[in-house]
Amino acid sequence: MKIESLPLASASPLSTRRRWAKPVIALVLAALAGASWFAWQGKTAPPPVLDANKAGKPTVFELAQDDVVTVEARELALRLPLSGSLSPLAQATVKSKVSGVVLETNVREGMNVSAGQVIARLDDADARARVAQHAAMLKEANARLSLATKNEANSQALLKQNYISQNSFDTTRSSVELAQAAVDGARAQLDLARIALDDTLIRAPLSGVVSKRFVQAGEKLSPDSPVMAIVDLQHLTLDAQVPASDIPRVQVGQDVRFKVDGFDARQFSGKVARINPATEPGSRSMLVYISVANSDKLLRAGMFAKGEITTDKSGSRPLVPLAALRKDGARDVVYRVDGGKVVAQPVELGMRNEDEGLAEVTGGVEAGAVLLAVPLDGVKPGSAVKLAKATPAPVILAKKG
Repeated sequence: MKIESLPLASASPLSTRRRWAKPVIALVLAALAGASWFAWQGKTAPPPVLDANKAGKPTVFELAQDDVVTVEARELALRLPLSGSLSPLAQATVKSKVSGVVLETNVREGMNVSAGQVIARLDDADARARVAQHAAMLKEANARLSLATKNEANSQALLKQNYISQNSFDTTRSSVELAQAAVDGARAQLDLARIALDDTLIRAPLSGVVSKRFVQAGEKLSPDSPVMAIVDLQHLTLDAQVPASDIPRVQVGQDVRFKVDGFDARQFSGKVARINPATEPGSRSMLVYISVANSDKLLRAGMFAKGEITTDKSGSRPLVPLAALRKDGARDVVYRVDGGKVVAQPVELGMRNEDEGLAEVTGGVEAGAVLLAVPLDGVKPGSAVKLAKATPAPVILAKKG
């Protein structure tokens, strides 16, 4: 039996397919990688910028409301901060002038008194007795004077008739002079006794408010014993310490405004009345005394106050923010918005207030001018600008029912 072997299949078609598969796969992968790269570039790359100048249209900058400021005309003041305590301009500690027992005290702490009002009364029995005693002594002295005067008249008549000598007449005249001196002395003692009697009524030396009562009814007083303390609250003084370096700026008559704890919503005013010529011990500050009118008596002695002195004040002139000022060489300029464009406007400046951030303009711009309030990138003289419209606040309607 003859077995014939079949011929093997040719391997060339299979190898050919394998040779073509690798390049195709590589091309596909490269295509996918390229597509991914272009897609990523499309997401991250910025959009193309159109040059408005090349297109023939100028760039217009839109300005927000906070980017501009309208010039206002008003006063600009320079102020110096201060603080201190309030004290009464007039106060007194009333003391007894005579000795005696207190019969009554008519006022207490916090009560108002007027000048001359009786605030305490002492026992006046001894004083009245002394008045009566000295009145009697004066009466006796007047009687002696009357007798001496009559003797003088008789002696003068006798002297004219040469019945007595000149020495006798002179002796009679001396008796008259001695009697007159006795009358004067008795009258003076009576006046003192009457003053002592009047001093048993202790009176207020000034109008004000009783701040302290030192005695009670029934106590025995000696001369110079304190009875009442009275303060005048209608006129106060603010004693404020000011650094010695700032004293040259302070002048008598300058306006002062201040606030006091407990009256946060109210502002009080005063004027510089006096300046102490010496510095306070242990500090390099000087006391400035400020006169404060307190007609409504709201302020009290000892209250702490904080305020400021107006050391200088301008007239009503245009004011510009310091942030809006720029330098053009040696000149001060501002950027003014005029007709939709930015214009560099030279200005002349006066007073500056660093605390308020304002400067006085003496020439260059008028009230109502619109200026750039702050420097803006890209905005320069000649740039076209427009103001953004203010967004109206939303209106919330109330629900019915």
